[in-house]
Amino acid sequence: MANHSRRDFLKTASAATLATTALPAFAASQRQRVFIGSNTPDGILAFDWDPATAELTAVGVAAKIANVDWVTLSPDQKYLYAASEVDSFNGKPTGEVASYRIENGELHQLSAQNSAANGTCYIAHDRTGHMLLSADYGGGATASFTITDGKISPAVWTEHYTGHGPVADRQQTAHAHFASYSPDNRYAYINDLGSDSIHIYQCDPASAEMKSAGTYKAKPGSGPRTLHFHPNGHTAYCMNELNSTVDILEWNKADGSLTRKSSVDLQPKTIPGVTSTGCDTVITKDGKFVYFANRGDDFLFTCRADIATGALTPMGRSSCGGKIPRNITLDPTERWMLVANQGSDQLCVFARDPKTGVLANEGKSFRAAAPMCILFT
Repeated sequence: MANHSRRDFLKTASAATLATTALPAFAASQRQRVFIGSNTPDGILAFDWDPATAELTAVGVAAKIANVDWVTLSPDQKYLYAASEVDSFNGKPTGEVASYRIENGELHQLSAQNSAANGTCYIAHDRTGHMLLSADYGGGATASFTITDGKISPAVWTEHYTGHGPVADRQQTAHAHFASYSPDNRYAYINDLGSDSIHIYQCDPASAEMKSAGTYKAKPGSGPRTLHFHPNGHTAYCMNELNSTVDILEWNKADGSLTRKSSVDLQPKTIPGVTSTGCDTVITKDGKFVYFANRGDDFLFTCRADIATGALTPMGRSSCGGKIPRNITLDPTERWMLVANQGSDQLCVFARDPKTGVLANEGKSFRAAAPMCILFT
């Protein structure tokens, strides 16, 4: 994988301790298969989840694909797509995007394609499941693909960004970090942490063609990392990694543009010797609560959301259970918050009160090698 400054902590140790020669057949019960993207040679790990007890049971290696930063499901939940953050694939200086058919809790590879550049850290399919986007942190690029019966086409469109920002050790060049789609599926967004920008495109899911539709410029040095749309259909939250803030944005349906309404500071008090960086976002299905993960001093930040306006009211911070939370997600019941703590090789689980939104400050911990992403099937 690439030797990038922000990723020096990535684990290279194998998850072989979890491996088995074959995954056992998935039993039909209250247990649910969960796939974990792992930044190790093993790549995708399988666990079984019991929502009654909040227990994760390691099953084995689901797919050996190096350094998986992100995994996502197709809308019909038949296929899984993975982003591999490597320096080269198929003899070219790019990362890899791959697809798998899910059958009885097992993964069967269908396709693998080159991304636009190295360091592929994120992928996202549109709401129809016919189009895929990749974001390459290391190479500062993005690509689009069509999807047919779970198989990914060669890249249809690519773009390499050239911008930069004022933070000398993090923004020397462009760093595409995240891809998302508008609530109406007409626009696509690429977060560029390196140039403090979100690139906006008109997208055609049938052909995967992309046409520039403008750029949202964040505060210089903020480093926009992710973008999540609220269920109200017009609010979006941009997590800024470098200054640990969240921009509350208004989405314009007419042209896909984004306008900043306000910001929330996740780390209002400076802690000596700690560099705090924003990471991930989770919004409840009803839109009443929003959660953010923060690294450096490693915590979760809970907010109450106004459903009509998307405005956030901070409720407080709680433990993430480990070091360097990479991804957070709620289980399907929304009674449990799961955290992929990359730096401490842990999956941590915290109880959540669905009425108040409050997270328990103590939870359960399960061993997983360099977990990057948690995906319920």
